[in-house]
Formats: sequence, C-alpha cells, structure tokens
Amino acid sequence: MTRSNVRQLLWGTAIGISVAAGLAYADAARAQAYPSKTVNYVIAFGPGGESDVSARLQEPFFKKFTGQSVAIQYKPGAGGAAAWSQLKDATGDGYTIFGTNIPHIILQPLQKDVGYKTDELVTVYWFHYTPDAIVVTADSPFKTLQDLIAAAKKSPGATTFSGSGTNSANHLAQQRFDKMAGIKTTYVPFKGTGASNTALLGKQVSGAFSYSTVSLMLGEQVRCLAIALEERHPRLPDCPTFKEQGFDLVGGAYRGVAVPKSTPNEVRQQVADLIGKINKDPEFVRAMEDKGFAMANVSPAEMDKFMAENQAKYEALAREMGIIKK
Repeated sequence: MTRSNVRQLLWGTAIGISVAAGLAYADAARAQAYPSKTVNYVIAFGPGGESDVSARLQEPFFKKFTGQSVAIQYKPGAGGAAAWSQLKDATGDGYTIFGTNIPHIILQPLQKDVGYKTDELVTVYWFHYTPDAIVVTADSPFKTLQDLIAAAKKSPGATTFSGSGTNSANHLAQQRFDKMAGIKTTYVPFKGTGASNTALLGKQVSGAFSYSTVSLMLGEQVRCLAIALEERHPRLPDCPTFKEQGFDLVGGAYRGVAVPKSTPNEVRQQVADLIGKINKDPEFVRAMEDKGFAMANVSPAEMDKFMAENQAKYEALAREMGIIKK
C-alpha cells in the first residue's frame, strides 16, 4: 500500500468515525430534547375540578423545565370514561398525555363496558391525592356531621350529595359512609368537581361529598363537616376527621398522568421523569399544598405494585358496597 493510499484510508476512517459520532450525538440530543413541541394534556373532566387545577399548577413548570408549553383540553363525560376510552387510540409519542384517577379507572371497567380496561391506561406517574370530605354551604342547617346524620335518618334518601362522577372516590366514600352511619343518602354525579361545586353553591343539593381542596377553594362560602384523613389537615384545622367522629373513613382520589399503551418504554420514562421533576420542585409543592393537595410520587419503578394493591383494595370495596356483583 502506498503512502498516498494510507492517507486516504485514514482520512476515510476519520470521516466515518466523525459521521457516526455525529449521528450518535444527534440521536442523544433528540432523546434528551423531550418535549420539543407543545404537549396536549387531556383532562377527563370539566374545568374547575382537582384534575384541572393540578394540571394548571403543573403548566408553568413544563415551560420552566423544557421551554415548551402544554395545551390543556377538556373531554368530560361518563365520569371520565368518555376521555379514557380514547386514550388507547391516541398516538404513543409522548405528545398526548391524559390525566388519570384512582379509583375511577379501576371501578368503572369492573362495573360494565366503558370503552377501556384498566390495564389499557398506562399511568406513568401518580403525583398527588386529595382526601374525601363532606362540605355544605356556610348557611346550611347542618352545623355538624351529627346534624346531617340525624336529618338523613329522619328522611331516608332526602339528603342529597353532589360529587365528581359515578364510581369516583366521592361516590365510593358516600356509599361507605352511608353503611357506617346506618343512613340512606342520595348521590348525584356531576361531570367533575367544578360542576359539583356549582350544584352545591346553587343549593341544588344538601351538600357535597367532595375533597379537602374544595373547602380551601370555596373558603367562607362553605363549611367542612368531616375529612377522610388520619389527622386534621393543617390548612383546615377546624374540619374534624371522620375518625375522630367515630367513623373509620380514610381515603380519597389519586391523580396521575397516562400515555397510550403503544408508547415505547423510553418515551414513557421521559414523560415520567418530567412529571417527577416538576413534582419535586419546591415552588410547585408549595402551590399544591396551599390548595389542599397531598403530594405523591409513584414512578414507573413502583407502578406495578401500586396498581396491584389498589386494584385489590377497590375491587374488594366495590363488591362489599354492591357496586359490582359478587
């Protein structure tokens, strides 16, 4: 081989290495650039509820960490099922994400065909929960939980509660409380907490089986009679727990972010990493807690265990309450 040929060979090899390195760098850059455009964030309820409020609180942090925006869209109906039934057909590229809720996505498919199955909704991160609470208007004749129970015993079925959809955490809590208190109340499902709040303030119902966040959101317009926590919420010191009033009722709704099942594992992890980063930002945590949310951090690594435990728990509760057949 001549000296000229050697030079040409070395030059060609160098070019090949440079091109390969460039392609590898470009691939890495593309992987790290998520998101590189606006993310569509679908909320399965109407505006004004916890799913909407928490998404709105997340919104500026998408911009903070990625420079990209989110487009929040509302697809209410059927207690969230109208939106969740569309998730499996969405494009699995990380640019369409859906807000999901427990117990909704577990209870709904157990009862009937709602257009999706629980395992078709790939939740990549659960980021907060809200404890159930009974809330009435400030001028309600029910000053205490015992006042409400007495009225319900006197006129079974006449005491009505608004709530955020059928087979929601609110609905399940209402049924559990009726059994514990030995009363019969009527649950009226609405398309999200915002609509439930409107019914409450408009006095279309006796009260709302709602969340801690509603009491803080509506402030002096409402009175909180009981909250489903082990201890009183620090931002609601005047609202007693169910437990301190003799009812072992603790629970609420978890909210997370899901992607279509067709989404590659790498993209699932990218979405989860972004939501997790937002969820650990001190400014975001403070904003969430100020509105009555309780933080949660369930990542893909813990997801299978978390979902299996909740599936077993809520299926057992649903059978006990007669929501599904034994």
